[in-house]
Amino acid sequence: MIGREGSRELGGGSDSTAENDAPDSSLPMSSDSSERTITRRRALTILGAMPMAAAIGQVPQAPAAAPSNPAAPAPGAAQQSAPKFFNRHEWATLSMLVDYIIPRDDRSGSATDAKVPEYIDYLLAEKTANPAEQVAMRGGLAWIDNESRKRFGKTFVLATDAQRRQILDDIAYPEKAKPGMSYGVTFFNRLRDRTASGFFSSAMGWKDLQYVGNVFNPNYDGCPPAALEKLGVSYDVMTTRIAPEQK
Repeated sequence: MIGREGSRELGGGSDSTAENDAPDSSLPMSSDSSERTITRRRALTILGAMPMAAAIGQVPQAPAAAPSNPAAPAPGAAQQSAPKFFNRHEWATLSMLVDYIIPRDDRSGSATDAKVPEYIDYLLAEKTANPAEQVAMRGGLAWIDNESRKRFGKTFVLATDAQRRQILDDIAYPEKAKPGMSYGVTFFNRLRDRTASGFFSSAMGWKDLQYVGNVFNPNYDGCPPAALEKLGVSYDVMTTRIAPEQK
């Protein structure tokens, strides 16, 4: 569905998802996690606009740009922090979904290993978070559960791996999705984007990409002559642009 090599297929899951078949009962929770900044009237107003937003695949974004994964603790943190936006069941569902999007492989860890759920929770719990996105995320997780109950009589986290993949196969590929899956497709596209943003802005993600960044190279000799010739340029042009008194 999204990959470290350009595209990660849904079938490339890992054992990490199977281990999350039930919510983590040891996870501490905030007592007010399910209702924070959205009033009942505001939620109903936003939900009324959601069918049109889902149909065109757009939901207004938060006005301010989010920082790069500021909520991700250092790798190997022993204690997972309590989510501030999601309730216990939503947290378990979200954690399972992001690991289907970016599972653990022989190159690096999964989305949950990179603390992607914490990253998403941080963005949605912010005072400046967009209420429409909060409602869309919570509604999307509810849609996943509702679809699982309709098909298998149980929530997504309690379904088998094969049953979960059946649902995800129907919403992970927009060009193949049936019209009735449009809400799920819109939600999953947004979640996939958030997962990629969280993973690849984490230390695990940029190491996975083998990103070097702005590292000083004392042996840089400039652009290779063959490349300069192909581009039809030369370093000689620089000598004509230096002020005479500086030559």
